[in-house]
Amino acid sequence: MKQLTQFLLLLPFLVTAQLSQEFKKHWFDGKAEISSYELTQSRYGEQRSGKAVLIYVTEDFLVKEQVKANSKSDKSILVLKSNRTKSFLTGIYPYSIMSSSFNSLSKKHSMLKSSASIQEWCGQSYLQINQKEEKLNILSHSYFEGEADQIIEIDDTFSEDAIWNIIRLNPNNLPTGKFLTLPSLELLRLNHIPIETQVAEGELTDNSYSYEIKSIGRKLTIFFSSEFPYTVEGWEEKYEGKGEKYHSKAKRIHTERRAYWQENKALNTVLRKPFKLD
Repeated sequence: MKQLTQFLLLLPFLVTAQLSQEFKKHWFDGKAEISSYELTQSRYGEQRSGKAVLIYVTEDFLVKEQVKANSKSDKSILVLKSNRTKSFLTGIYPYSIMSSSFNSLSKKHSMLKSSASIQEWCGQSYLQINQKEEKLNILSHSYFEGEADQIIEIDDTFSEDAIWNIIRLNPNNLPTGKFLTLPSLELLRLNHIPIETQVAEGELTDNSYSYEIKSIGRKLTIFFSSEFPYTVEGWEEKYEGKGEKYHSKAKRIHTERRAYWQENKALNTVLRKPFKLD
């Protein structure tokens, strides 16, 4: 009965997606989209100033190996990849967080892979999800007791980390009402929350999407432009845990489309200036 319920909650997101010519013209230009954000991140009961970056790019992806393909083939599919980074200081020591998500361009749901890593002076944590054969295979490595070197398998379900890509693909495909979800990997590891599915509730407007998991005190609201390509303008995150209330937010600074992987010379450092990251 539980598996049937999960399938019925997931069913609306298994419909084949259609890519418009507008989408293809924008996303298949051989470049990535880079956006920088002014970040206010709650940590240890205080607000921390920092920077965040969202990087979006389409690429060929090997389904079996779950990695970027060196070239297009009958074994690869097209995905939209997002890399999301945060950097901020907690007193004397820094935090660096990176999350990555890969969504198939052929289906509305279909987040094939996601990962998150957190580095700070106490240690580092890493989580990875691979979607295979209607299951989510989760790999966990962590410096902290009770989290290190775990392999977990759960039934395929909607993942919070997919939201960042679905907005860019078509925000109308975001889940609304109540549905099963796996919270973001960043949230799980940053706050040492058990890895398990939760019931979430989603609400969509013309330029925002709110996602709430009341059972763990989690609420994420992402603000985006109401017209294609649905640029992410900022976000707010709220979390109530361990007797404290956390409120983080980000506001967009600058966006450019660049083939940044070719701009790796010392003289290319000047290209960072508009993003105000330094």
